[in-house]
Amino acid sequence: KSEEMFLTAEFTVKAHYYPSQITSPCSKLEVRNFTKAFLPVAYSMICIIGIFGNIFVVMTFASYERTKSMTDVYLFNMAIADILFVLTLPLWAVNYAADEWIFGDFICKMARGIYAINFSCGMLLLAFISVDRYIAIVQATKSFKLRAKARAYSKVISLAVWISSILISSSSFLYSGSYSFSINETKEICDQKFDSMFESTMLKSLLLWLQVAFGFFIPFIFMIFCYTFIVKSLQQAQNSKRNKAIRVIVLIVAVFLVCQVPYNIVLLITAVNIGKIDKSCDSDKIMAYAKYTTEAVAFLHCCVNPVLYAFIGVKFRSYFVKIMKGLWCKSDKKDSKRSSRTNSDTYHSRQTSEILTDNGSSFTI
Repeated sequence: KSEEMFLTAEFTVKAHYYPSQITSPCSKLEVRNFTKAFLPVAYSMICIIGIFGNIFVVMTFASYERTKSMTDVYLFNMAIADILFVLTLPLWAVNYAADEWIFGDFICKMARGIYAINFSCGMLLLAFISVDRYIAIVQATKSFKLRAKARAYSKVISLAVWISSILISSSSFLYSGSYSFSINETKEICDQKFDSMFESTMLKSLLLWLQVAFGFFIPFIFMIFCYTFIVKSLQQAQNSKRNKAIRVIVLIVAVFLVCQVPYNIVLLITAVNIGKIDKSCDSDKIMAYAKYTTEAVAFLHCCVNPVLYAFIGVKFRSYFVKIMKGLWCKSDKKDSKRSSRTNSDTYHSRQTSEILTDNGSSFTI
């Protein structure tokens, strides 16, 4: 409906400045029917899977008593960002199912703002994770000193990422709101609202470019640079786990590209075409279908992040299983404590040995 509103505004501009190009506003009824059926189901599934997966990650990191590495701190913050992000999805699922925004102006601002903050925050944290992995593996000889210094600043870096994401996303709080709009019937919508057509065109384009830059290009550049050198370094190493580590890295990059490239291509095309008056109705419909479909695929990334960055690590899985056993075996609490103490000493001893030999993270390869 917000896109139809923008098209109606374009129709008004044409009528005033280009009377020979006057056409009726493009109706996207079939697109709305598609989103009404597809997006509530997709968003609900992403929300459920994303919440459970990331809550397990947060719970495991929070209960881990040993010193956390930089990657651990970033993963913890990324899991929180993903949880906050997926918590906004039920609101949008209801919005599309009801074909109207029913939660009011304040919730609209909060939903769009939180959505924007945590999407940017999650992507930037992926970039810092790749940098930490680069330091740990490629700069292995200097890694202990570098990471010892950097570990002290990992929380500061995470805080800086959150603050940067809030600043980048501040326009979502300022320019979003719930208001009535009428095409065939009057309904409430939650979208950006501007005082003028010129302001709408300029700011929408700017916001899309910022989203693409911080939500894709910056993490992508960091990941490609760091993981390229990591793979080269691993290929030269004589390690039994080398091939597995390379496969994990290739998988991380491949999933990132599959999830993010289609959506960001659509955003780029949308940013370029904002304000153009010669767009056909068919092309608008195609772009609408592409936007909603690729957006749902992009949101899947918050579901696979726990698997790619945490559960794929043997150390993380071992500690997670230990926590789960502790929760389910309360009846054997005393025996469990003795066993846990013994297993913990053995586990931490083995883990220390692994850290000294491969200089890895507490939880990741």
